[in-house]
Amino acid sequence: MRVAGKGHTDAAETVHFTFDGQSYAGRKGETLAAALLANGVKLVGRSFKYHRPRGIVTAGSEEPNALVTVGTGGGQDPNVRATTLEIYDGLEVRSQNAWPSLKYDMMSVNDLAAPFLSAGFYYKTFMWPKAFWESLYEPVIRKAAGLGALSGDINDDIYEKAFAHCDLLIIGAGPAGLMAALTAGRAGVDVILADEDSQMGGRLLAETFTVDGQDGADWAADAVSELAAMDNVRLMTRTTITGAYDQGTYGAIEQVGHHVARADAPDLPRECFWRIVAKRAVLCAGALERPIAFPNNDRPGIMMASAVRSYLNRWGVAPGKAVTIFANNDDAHRTAVDLIAAGVKVAGVIDVRADVQAMGDYPLYTSGAVTATKGRLALESITITHAVGTREIRTDCLAMSGGWNPTVHLTCHMNGRPTWDETLLSFVPTDGSIPGLTVAGAAAGHMSTLGALQSGAKGAAAAVADLGVTAKVDVPTAEDDPYRIEACWQVDGKGRKWLDFQNDVHVKDIKLAAQENFRSVEHMKRYTTQGMATDQGKSSNVAALAVLADATGRGIPETGTTTFRPPYVPVSIAAMGAGSQGHGFAPKRLTTSHHASTGRSAPMIEAGLWYRPSYFPAPGEKTWLESCNREVGYVRDAVGVCDVSTLGKIDIQGPDAAAFLDFVYANTFSTLRENRVRYGLMLREDGHVMDDGTTARLGADHYVMTTTTAAAGQVMTHLEWVAQALRPDLDVRFASVTEQWAQFAVAGPRSRALLNTVLDDPITGEDWPFMSCGAVSIGGIEGRLFRISFSGEHAYEIAVPSRYGASLFRLLVAQAEAMEGGAYGMEALNVLRIEKGFITHAEIHGRVTAFDIGMDRMVSRKKDCIGFAASRREGLLDGQRERLVGLRSVNGTDKITAGAHLFVEGADAVSDNDQGYITSVCWSPTLDSHIGLGFVKDGPSRLGEHVVAVDHVRGVTVTCEVCSPVFFDPDGGRVRG
Repeated sequence: MRVAGKGHTDAAETVHFTFDGQSYAGRKGETLAAALLANGVKLVGRSFKYHRPRGIVTAGSEEPNALVTVGTGGGQDPNVRATTLEIYDGLEVRSQNAWPSLKYDMMSVNDLAAPFLSAGFYYKTFMWPKAFWESLYEPVIRKAAGLGALSGDINDDIYEKAFAHCDLLIIGAGPAGLMAALTAGRAGVDVILADEDSQMGGRLLAETFTVDGQDGADWAADAVSELAAMDNVRLMTRTTITGAYDQGTYGAIEQVGHHVARADAPDLPRECFWRIVAKRAVLCAGALERPIAFPNNDRPGIMMASAVRSYLNRWGVAPGKAVTIFANNDDAHRTAVDLIAAGVKVAGVIDVRADVQAMGDYPLYTSGAVTATKGRLALESITITHAVGTREIRTDCLAMSGGWNPTVHLTCHMNGRPTWDETLLSFVPTDGSIPGLTVAGAAAGHMSTLGALQSGAKGAAAAVADLGVTAKVDVPTAEDDPYRIEACWQVDGKGRKWLDFQNDVHVKDIKLAAQENFRSVEHMKRYTTQGMATDQGKSSNVAALAVLADATGRGIPETGTTTFRPPYVPVSIAAMGAGSQGHGFAPKRLTTSHHASTGRSAPMIEAGLWYRPSYFPAPGEKTWLESCNREVGYVRDAVGVCDVSTLGKIDIQGPDAAAFLDFVYANTFSTLRENRVRYGLMLREDGHVMDDGTTARLGADHYVMTTTTAAAGQVMTHLEWVAQALRPDLDVRFASVTEQWAQFAVAGPRSRALLNTVLDDPITGEDWPFMSCGAVSIGGIEGRLFRISFSGEHAYEIAVPSRYGASLFRLLVAQAEAMEGGAYGMEALNVLRIEKGFITHAEIHGRVTAFDIGMDRMVSRKKDCIGFAASRREGLLDGQRERLVGLRSVNGTDKITAGAHLFVEGADAVSDNDQGYITSVCWSPTLDSHIGLGFVKDGPSRLGEHVVAVDHVRGVTVTCEVCSPVFFDPDGGRVRG
């Protein structure tokens, strides 16, 4: 199907690839679609619902039919558009949605059942009997649904993300985009020109137009060469702008490695997701040709007229040996002219208009329409009606054109709506939909080449003028033919008239939706799935709207459009999450003591994004519990050292720092003296507890807030919100210093003695009472010391700049071991805090209030704070709420499990009888019993009562005694001693 003398590819460079296991040859620079058509392959896929045979329809990213799967294993890539995939040696491609083969697809039986599978059938059919949904209906539907599929294996391909900034972003490199880039580039502003194609030029590559007297493709190549030589211009091919966002931010997906074999470039990323911030932008995305809905208009071989020209003029491929054209506009006649000039037979042009004139030597059928087509796996003939009768035409390619839709999608990404243009019979962008964005070229409704060039230059000149730069506008000469069109959305006749080719939506489906009162365009979309396929209805939406408008007796403007949302083309999740595969799924944050801990064979566990030691095994210990019990003993009987650097640390300074803390904390901090620490409770605006921690006052206007590890980021975000939105009147500044300070807990009866072995100036109990803080010196290094405890023991936390953290940890642990103590990990830390009744986010999980955890008295009535009013609501102070208690196994050896629910003895373990739940559990070597914390209805009044903990998941039932949450040293003598 090659046409001699046509195309812009190098015929000497042959590329070998396979499709469904069969080998083919193509030319370097061709798309898979062009190469398949060149080899006479027309059947490329099956439709989603009815599994009807489908062929290539377009030549761009709007393609609804030609979706294929590339590669195998973890790198298997489904739903790749053959119209944008560039072929390369060794490319392996498979068709989708067919079994056992593309030609003989067993699921095509769905097409025979089409009368029973009309729009919305699943809403009506699968409602009864109810029990069948999970057991039968859903499994069958899930098995039948979908197009391509991932392999399920791990994908080791590389993806990247990147950021770019510019004065002017130009979206699309057709005639309007190139002219805009030349205008702005010559003016000296920083320009990014992005285009989804591998070659810039847009429709100039697919037409026979001349620009300034030279071939359009040659003019485009010269323009690109000039732009490439400019230091202030970045050219980004294979890059699609996928979305428009606030403040001049645009998302873009760059196809970096899809056009080369993985083996040839193993380190080349497959894709890169860009975030581009532009001061101004010009949208030159062109227009998309739309089909006409006529009976059986979906057979392989039926294509868009513009696509036929693209394959002919750009790639030198004739999609058929005898081509017919069916259209309602002058532009489609160019397809006939170009085909005849290339020596390809044109069997006729069928035009719906009565007064149209032929543009060349070809049969013209006026007042015409295609009323039937024949051919199972490929088009064989069509039946037409026209001004003088009816006839059948033998043809293997039908080029259809229902007009052009300006590519308005990006202009609607910030809730803008396009405007209907009755002259163009299409929607055009509404001015001002995207701040800072100008629309030019066919995207703005300028359908001639000269109009595109002029509007591109004008749009760029206006954009750079906004930036204070004057641009010279110099537009070359080009064709300026008028755009003439007559409305034709559907043709009557026997057979289904397809609109959405991928999702198998036809005209009757739209009318049925209207008949069943789904008259809103959004309701129609969801009822029929029109426009919900991977192409998002780029070619079919407007025709579907016209059919809906006719069915409901409204005009198209009144009917309106559906909502266009990002992304403009499908974007792989791997690209958006670049760098987050495998171990990179979440950032890996390590403490300064990490290597010292792993050197002691401590297994690491994730705490938020941090990796912390679970326990430190000793020789002879066989289980983690043995190690944990030993480490608890260190703290209770001697001294233990634990790295607590992961706690959030926020430095807060300013004249209004105290007032700021009073507002964000439930309790008062303005009364806190210098060199003192206070425990604080932070509420959300709904009155529930957000976080807890301590805040130290280091100076008159200087505080350091400590948050839990899990909520450090959340609290920082919360403070930013309060400062900017709620209390901008307060003069206060704050910064996260979590990673700037390494901090270690030194806990136990010998903690002060240990510290005095490392501090330059020894401390005493009189100078450092409980909840005091201040500056200290360790070997000449300035640090901070806080006398606070999360274990219930006499304890301190000592902080030094992070670069000294590893050294200090080793020193503290060595000194502790000399005092019959040592390092302790997260398991022991958890036991110590449960024994003392201290809470973590296991307890303050988002659904509890200060009242629930027994801290309601901390909510000051003398000042306002975030969440105060909400916390006073009657329902949040109800004594029957689930409130914090301790739980102890009646038979101390019976294990309690976290997550178990609590029931009154003798009651059935069902939700109606639920009395509460358990949040934290441990084996307490101090109390020689299994204990836990949990919430029980009216808990404080039920101390001493027995309840039954039932864990349905693990099959565990334990009788527990409700007791005070403070199991150990309830008077606090040890922590203050």
